[in-house]
Amino acid sequence: MDFEYMNIWCWLIPLGIGLLCGLFGYLIGRGSNPTVDFNSEIKSLQQQNEKAKADLTKCQQKLAAGSALHTHTTQAFDAQAAKKALGKSVKFNDLSLVEGIGPKIRSLFHNFEINTWQALSETSVAKCQEVLDSGGDRYKVHDPASWPMQAKMAAEGKWKDLAKWQHEHKHGKL
Repeated sequence: MDFEYMNIWCWLIPLGIGLLCGLFGYLIGRGSNPTVDFNSEIKSLQQQNEKAKADLTKCQQKLAAGSALHTHTTQAFDAQAAKKALGKSVKFNDLSLVEGIGPKIRSLFHNFEINTWQALSETSVAKCQEVLDSGGDRYKVHDPASWPMQAKMAAEGKWKDLAKWQHEHKHGKL
C-alpha cells in the first residue's frame, strides 16, 4: 500500500463526524424516554377509591334504613275491593287514579322517578308543583295540593275513603 498520497485529515474527519453522530444519537435517545414516577398519582387515586368505597357504604346503609322505614306501610293490592269501592277497574300504582292526574301528568311524574302511589304520597306539594312546572304553562291550572293525600289512601288500600273524598271534592281541589 502506498501511504504517501494519504493525508491524515482523510482519516480524522470521518472519524470525528462518526463520533459526533454517535454522541448526538445517544443524547437524543436518552432524552426522549425520561423516567416518570407515577407513585404520587397512584396514591392519590387509591385515596379517592377508598373515599368512594366509604361513601358507597354510607349510601347503602341509608338506603337499607330508608327501605326499612317504608316496609310497614305497604299493603297487598286488592283489585276487587278497589273496583267495588270506586266503581271502575284499578291498575296497581296507576297514578291517574288520583283525581286531577291524567296520562300526561302521570308521564311527568314518571320523568321524576315518581312511579308509585307510595312515592307520590311521600312527595311534598312543592315537589308536585315543580313536576307540573316542568311540563310548561299548560299545567298551571292544576292544583296538586291533594295528590299526596289521595295517593296515600290508595297506597294504604283505603278505597272507600278515597272514593268518598273524590266524590265530595270534584276535580281534586281541597
